[in-house]
Amino acid sequence: MIVSFELNGKEVHIETAPDRRAIDLLREDLGLTGTKESCGNGDCGACSILVDDKVRLSCLTLAAQLQGRKVVTIEGVCMETDGLHPLQESFVESGALQCGYCTPGMIIAIIDLLNSNPNPSRNEIREAISGNLCRCGAYQKILDAVEKVVRDRIERKS
Repeated sequence: MIVSFELNGKEVHIETAPDRRAIDLLREDLGLTGTKESCGNGDCGACSILVDDKVRLSCLTLAAQLQGRKVVTIEGVCMETDGLHPLQESFVESGALQCGYCTPGMIIAIIDLLNSNPNPSRNEIREAISGNLCRCGAYQKILDAVEKVVRDRIERKS
């Protein structure tokens, strides 16, 4: 089957089995290795991507489900910026990444949150990342990094 979708702002047409997992299509066929696989069964969030601006687990998403959709991976989050996305910068500045394995999925989950709620509370941020596991336990620094981005956005608007 030919699957056609928008990937990080570019049209993609690729032949694949319809039941192939999206994570395998992205990593193996399209070379986008920023999306990580950890558990492979939807428990950790490392493989999170945006599909039509909503967070989805690519290990549980089939290639056929991408047909006609808009897909954004961690490689595509800084398309509108020159360099790192503000969340990525804040993760670095706040020490929110340690081994970095969870970071792509965390960033994707937070972008989904900020798309629908530009001024989330700490509890709302905590809930938004509740499906993402951090092996290093950097949760407090991740929350701090997101709060910094939210504060910076509010200060720029005032």
